[in-house]
Amino acid sequence: MRKIYHIEWADRRLELGRRTCIMGIVNVTPDSFSDGGRFLNHEAAVAQGIRLAAEGADILDIGGESTRPFSDPVSTETELSRVIPVIEALAPQLSIPISVDTMKAAVAREAIAAGAAMVNDISALRHDPQMGDTVARAGVPLILMHMLGTPKTMQQAPHYDDLFGEISAFLATAMDRARSAGVPANRLIIDPGIGFGKTVSHNLDLIRGVKRLAALDAPVLIGPSRKAFIRRLLSDDPETPLSPDDPAVAHGTLAAATAAILSGAHLIRVHEVASARAAARIADALLVQPQA
Repeated sequence: MRKIYHIEWADRRLELGRRTCIMGIVNVTPDSFSDGGRFLNHEAAVAQGIRLAAEGADILDIGGESTRPFSDPVSTETELSRVIPVIEALAPQLSIPISVDTMKAAVAREAIAAGAAMVNDISALRHDPQMGDTVARAGVPLILMHMLGTPKTMQQAPHYDDLFGEISAFLATAMDRARSAGVPANRLIIDPGIGFGKTVSHNLDLIRGVKRLAALDAPVLIGPSRKAFIRRLLSDDPETPLSPDDPAVAHGTLAAATAAILSGAHLIRVHEVASARAAARIADALLVQPQA
């Protein structure tokens, strides 16, 4: 059974561990690896957020900068213009918290002012030295993710001498950095960064070994949705991954998410919430200790 965590802030409360929480993805970008351009239109993004919430998302994660392998960064102004109108439109309509997926403190500040209630920083506070203070002052939870390098460089022959040792040390340092900035430990969530500087083998090992991160004493988020390792494993030619929209990729995502839950993940970040919610309910039932 997973350890149960309680994250409380302002008028919000998340219990993580008794059942799996589902984070639904809304990419307000023209070039995300899976759904780039699909929700760049404001109305489409808002409609998608409402749909994912109705399907059972516990959190919405809204991002305005693609972090696919080899992607280039966008300006603060561009990112703000994409995410702020969507957050402003969704926040009054939804009871679930909205997370802003950003590495920039300026974007986090504006997003929180617009109604966001969490920050998902894939750089783990390395990109912007002001991010830790921004999150601490806002009093919101923070997701810290492991990434090898940057989105531009992370998939250039990723290598580890000790996969879990290096990722655990990275995340422990990130948590120390966050606590030093004033973010309390009970508002931190960790993410080993599936697909962010990882080979197919690395990703499988991470999903297989989620429990090995338990020593960090923080809830664990796993984001396998439509990632390249799934598309490669399901392709007859690993050098030509399946399209993210291939129906088999959706099934593969559910398999990876279910395996992660059974391995100890507390949250799953996905594009398709309804099917993930169903898979999580079965996985959660398997985790319940049988009655004597």
